[in-house]
Amino acid sequence: MDSNIAIKVSGVSKTFRIPHEKVSSLRGAAVSVFKRNKDFEEFKVYPVAPATGALDDVSFEVKKGEFFGIIGRNGSGKSTLLKILAGIYQADKGSVKIDGRISPFLELGIGFNPELSGRDNVYLNATVLGLTKSL
Repeated sequence: MDSNIAIKVSGVSKTFRIPHEKVSSLRGAAVSVFKRNKDFEEFKVYPVAPATGALDDVSFEVKKGEFFGIIGRNGSGKSTLLKILAGIYQADKGSVKIDGRISPFLELGIGFNPELSGRDNVYLNATVLGLTKSL
């Protein structure tokens, strides 16, 4: 990877399997393990397509020092992409290369104090994650 690139995402795809039958008990979960006919639906998103919450063939590069934003409709795969970058999800296809450190602040309102400035909130949350100003 080029030393000037901080994040490189190449052909990343992620599909989710959503079962048609909901299991609501421990007994149901144990029985469903042995069922042969497992009905499920696959969710996949195509860039600039109807929202379904997964990714298909996403590629981009972010150079060091650049700001990068992800925008889109609800269910278009923004959080899925961020979770893949953070290592929470594994991509089904493609590759993600990161030169540096990533700290996932994915959920809105997590640990943010409205009485502090944005910068102070970032410092507070980074301290909770064990980061220092020197990193």
